[in-house]
Amino acid sequence: MNIPFLGKRRAEPGVRDPEGIAGLLAECELLRSQAAREGVRLDDSPASLEQLDQVVPRWRDDEEVLPWLGNDAGLYLGTVIVGTVPGAAWWFRSDGQPVVRLDSGREFDVVACGHEWAVSGAPELSQTYAEVAEA
Repeated sequence: MNIPFLGKRRAEPGVRDPEGIAGLLAECELLRSQAAREGVRLDDSPASLEQLDQVVPRWRDDEEVLPWLGNDAGLYLGTVIVGTVPGAAWWFRSDGQPVVRLDSGREFDVVACGHEWAVSGAPELSQTYAEVAEA
């Protein structure tokens, strides 16, 4: 049932406040603190992704930190993409997963990429960025 003055029962997936959402997703506190300890400054640039790829992955020994760090790595990758690739924007799938969507409609599950990077180091964050920027 659709009663106009009550609005829709379910919100459509997407982003209602792009700047606010981008700010929240860009926090990546755990990743930023880990990077700072290694002397890497995360300035939301593609070059910082290359620097992250060079960090010795000491977190792989800590099973509690690994999923959180992977999540942060994916959100940071998305932050860099959204900030530097024209037409890229955050989007939420119907399951609530944040993804980066390009003007072409192509979506990238950056959180999944971040988890893969945290666990195995491959693909490198800078490599994933390059593929997205090229698309």
